[in-house]
Order: sequence, then structure tokens, then C-alpha cells
Amino acid sequence: MSLLSLLVALLAEHFYPLNYRIQIFDVYVRYAHFLEGQFNAGQRRHGVLAWLLGVLPVLAVAGAVYWAAYRLNPVLALLWNAAVLYAVMGFKYFSNASLGIADALKGRDLNLARDLLGKWRPGGTAELEATEVARLGIEQSFNCAHRQMFGVIAWFVLLSPFGPVGAVLYRACSILARKWGGLDAQESGEFGTFAVRVFDWLDWVPVRLTAASFAVMGDFEDAVYCWRTQASGWIDKAEGVILSSGAGALGIRLGEAVHQDGVVRFRPELGLGDAADADYMQSAISLIWRALALWLVILLMLHLAKWAGG
Repeated sequence: MSLLSLLVALLAEHFYPLNYRIQIFDVYVRYAHFLEGQFNAGQRRHGVLAWLLGVLPVLAVAGAVYWAAYRLNPVLALLWNAAVLYAVMGFKYFSNASLGIADALKGRDLNLARDLLGKWRPGGTAELEATEVARLGIEQSFNCAHRQMFGVIAWFVLLSPFGPVGAVLYRACSILARKWGGLDAQESGEFGTFAVRVFDWLDWVPVRLTAASFAVMGDFEDAVYCWRTQASGWIDKAEGVILSSGAGALGIRLGEAVHQDGVVRFRPELGLGDAADADYMQSAISLIWRALALWLVILLMLHLAKWAGG
């Protein structure tokens, strides 16, 4: 049922992209900000309580609806799984955003490319050069592919006996970790440490599965080399694993210095080979597509093996 639910969700999103996905997450983000405002006193225990109130209710709803639907008809449970996956995944959304930036760069409309990147990725874009726009766009594509697709799929499959609970758990924890434990939350004391730690634990295996998928479907040797030698130098170690593997798989350089907010921000170099450009942005989306196909084939093989064995 999990594979079929996933296929239905992917097909639905491909033909009918959920244009109001951002509104769905806006509601949850507002709820996260409300919890932070009510409970943040700078202590870890307050963060634990807020995290429980932020995660457990949505898990309860996702699980309860699944079991109620399953008792009525397994097809209804499958449709509920697909509907939740359709809401929490966003492959078409971020792939369209990336390709839009690539088209603007190919048309030599740097201002449009900057604007599109600024709407998609936080941080100033007005001073970025074309190669910097492409670099940051590819980085954002890889990060979104992991957070909005591969990580969701991994936990959905792992907790598939409970319906879409795994997918909801991963996305809720991802949002809370970013909102309560991000760089913009340094004044919050230890409030966000629990959320960050839980998500780091949840994300440890999915991050490496994503990176391995990029390696298998791209230049394997370079991807593994960059993963082993460069990932630890990135400020976010999990992100470093994904970006270094993706850069090595494509044979391009990511990271490096960028011009933002009137200063040059120096970042470690990831990957090796050519400088990023619009063509490589399209190649990055193609790599993500191939990695997704690999995941689906593996899931199909696992389902066939389970069916044959039992």
C-alpha cells in the first residue's frame, strides 16, 4: 500500500501541482510561532513541552484518520496516505522554481533570476552574479529535494503500518527545528535545542540515503570523494553531506564565496569540476529525478520480495 500511495501522490502532484502548499505550511508555521511565544522562556524543558504540543496533535490526527479509513475500506486508507503525501511533498514546486531560475539565466535576465531565487531562498540576492545564482539555486534544489521528498519518503515507508504518520512526523520536526533552532533563533537560549536534536536523529539515515542516491545516479567516485573529504567542513553537517555528494555527482563546484548584503560571504568549497550555470541547474533536477526513480525501483523490489516470500 505504501508504494501505491506514493505513486498516486507523485502522479497527482505532477499533473496537478498544489499551488496553495505554502498556505498549508504557513498555518503550521504560525502555530509554531504561537507555541514559541507561549512557552519560550529560554529553557530546554519549555522547548520539550512546546515540541510535544507541536508534533503529537498532528500525528494523532494523521494516524486516527488512517485507522478509521482503513476500518471502512483499505482503499480509503490508501487515498488518505496519498492525500497527506500530496500535501507534504513538493517536488514539482521546487523543480519548477529551479527551472524558472535556469530559464531566466539562459535568457540573460539576471534580475529576474535574482528575484526568483529571493522568493525561494532566504537571503539577499540583489548583488549575486550569474554563477552565484546558479550555485545557490542548485544548493536549494538539493536541500529541498531532501527535506520535501526523500526524507519524507524514508520515514513514510519506515512507519507505513501507521499510515502517513512517518511523513507528517518528518515534516513537522523539520519545520520546528528550522524555526526554533535556526540561525535566527540564537537569542532563544536552549528552547530550540530539543527540536534540533530530535530532527538530527530523524534525519541521520535519510540524509545518507539521499547522498548515496546522488552518488549512484551520478559520478559515483567523485560523489563519494567529496562526501568523505568536504561534508564535515560545512556549517550544517547534514546539509554538507547532501551538497557535497550532489556536487561531486554532477562534477561541479558549490559553496564558495557569494556577494550578499554588501559583503562577501566566504563558504567552504564543495564538489569539484566546472562552475555552476543554468545548464547545471537543469542537470541537478535530472539527477534528483533519477534518484527518485532509483528509490521507487528499490521500493518495488522490496514489495515484490515481500509478496513472493509470503
